[in-house]
Amino acid sequence: MESTLTAAAPQRAPRPRRSARSARPGRPGIARWLVPLAPALFLLLTFFAGPILWTVWASFTNAALTGAAAADTEFVGLANIERLLTDPQFLDATVVTVVFLVGSGVVGQTVLGLALALLMQNRGAAVRTAVSAIVVGAWVVPEVVAGFVWVAFLEREGSLNALLDQVGLAPQNWLYTAPILAVVLANVWKGTAFSMMTYSAGLSEVPTDLKEAARVDGASGWRVLWHVVLPLLRRTIATTLLLVTLQTVQVFTLIFVMTGGGPGGRSTTLPLLMYQEALNFGDLGYGTTIALALLVVAGLFSLVYVRLLRPEEVR
Repeated sequence: MESTLTAAAPQRAPRPRRSARSARPGRPGIARWLVPLAPALFLLLTFFAGPILWTVWASFTNAALTGAAAADTEFVGLANIERLLTDPQFLDATVVTVVFLVGSGVVGQTVLGLALALLMQNRGAAVRTAVSAIVVGAWVVPEVVAGFVWVAFLEREGSLNALLDQVGLAPQNWLYTAPILAVVLANVWKGTAFSMMTYSAGLSEVPTDLKEAARVDGASGWRVLWHVVLPLLRRTIATTLLLVTLQTVQVFTLIFVMTGGGPGGRSTTLPLLMYQEALNFGDLGYGTTIALALLVVAGLFSLVYVRLLRPEEVR
């Protein structure tokens, strides 16, 4: 009887076996990707996020290099920011920083770099090699060396005045009479190579058939550049402007060597003012507040570039 019931009962479907992976006790979970990334996360938090967080914290304190404030740092709230907004030196340095950024970075390096990249298109290998060697050679020169080169060129007994003397013009101390123009020209000379290389890479991606089609339709060279090439370079231009801005706002050594921020603060940018307050006067709290203001200036310019980039992404 028992054997008959057993034979009549429906047979159950075989239960699927658990895979060897799911059967393993104690799945590693988050540790699977956290352990390999631990060294990179440690370096990122230590050398990138750490200094930023310390700068933000120090800007709300009276931290100093020496003295009682160095031994017993106190939280001062918004006192450094209130001092910043009423400091005429900070307002002057902000204007000088914007002039230096727009003159040497946004206009100078960007326009000259794009012009050089366009001129080198379809040129022979010898011409491209010669131009690249000259422009990139200025880029790889250390800032301190570039500063001494431009001091030797622009000072009263320098090469420029020697050339002007040959045509009967009176010599001038250009570093005193036009300090902003001097540092702007020096930074354009030194940093144009980066823009030239990025624009050269961008121009190589522009389809040749589009330019040929525009020329067949009767478009001049300027109209091809304006209506075909530049719209396709929109993303490259925005990216280059962003990177050039971040490089230019932190230029310190070149200006320090050429003018030291003078005369009378006429070439003092925010990095130089931050150096004077934090290291010369030992006021780390106020110096870090100036550093945050410099971050705001770079962020505002970056937002403009992001707005320029957005319409192309929507398309």
